[in-house]
Amino acid sequence: MSAPDATATASAAGTGRAGPRRRAWTRRARRTAAVLAALAVWQVLAQFRVNLWLRFSQFPTVTETAAAFARRLGTAAYWQDVTDSLTRIVGGFALAAVLGTAVGAAVARSPLASDLLGPLLEVLRPIPAIALVPVAILLFPSNEQGIVFITFTAAFFPVTVSTRHAVRALTPVWEEAVRTMGGGRWRVLRSVVLPGALPGILGGLSVGIGVSWICVISAEMISGEYGVGYRTWQDYTIVDYPGVFVGMATIGLLGRFTSTAVELLGRRLTLWLPRTADDFPPPTGGRGRWRVGRTALGESS
Repeated sequence: MSAPDATATASAAGTGRAGPRRRAWTRRARRTAAVLAALAVWQVLAQFRVNLWLRFSQFPTVTETAAAFARRLGTAAYWQDVTDSLTRIVGGFALAAVLGTAVGAAVARSPLASDLLGPLLEVLRPIPAIALVPVAILLFPSNEQGIVFITFTAAFFPVTVSTRHAVRALTPVWEEAVRTMGGGRWRVLRSVVLPGALPGILGGLSVGIGVSWICVISAEMISGEYGVGYRTWQDYTIVDYPGVFVGMATIGLLGRFTSTAVELLGRRLTLWLPRTADDFPPPTGGRGRWRVGRTALGESS
């Protein structure tokens, strides 16, 4: 290889590494700037008690909310509320993930299950989970069990519907190929149905975790004894508005944490799917440089 060719190859390799990395930093900078800009607008509107069409005269400022947040972090009651809300979410969502996937696959593949369960699911699905709070109070002996039931119901239907559609959308050729090679029903389910429907199931899980948070916070406000939703409502009743915003911020952070956990789990389970450059930036080690160099050379030599 001549000197100009080597120089061009090194330049192309450097550009290949720097391009995705620069785009990633640009996106992080934009996201950070957007959050900071929103906080700055909030601070100005609340500090100067702006009252136009929207009224910000009762809003706490960002600094007041941050100070209240720092005080709450040092109390045992705050962490007990966080633990209780997370326990309710994890319990109800895990149960909904298992049963929702099983019921959705059964309804999609079995005419008997579709006839027996399909009409009942379609009647119950439009009912908001939070509207079932009176039913939960009547059914369960404790508020804790009732709140977990509300959380389960909120996530169950998105997971069931997504699984049903994903299973029905599978091409029959895959199943026929497995059966031609002697595979039975369970082999088809394990090798074709679940892997093929997994992206759709994960989409239902992503929707379900968000709806679960909405419903668990609402249920805690109505009938809870502990939890972030209960504490936020209590702060509102005693006119502790910085505490209300601390609760809202806590809900947002917990929701983001659990949604990210579901997304990362989905990526681990679907490594065989094609990815974009933003999903998996190129590695920066020696093997990554070697791959970039091969790409720059066109792998034709």
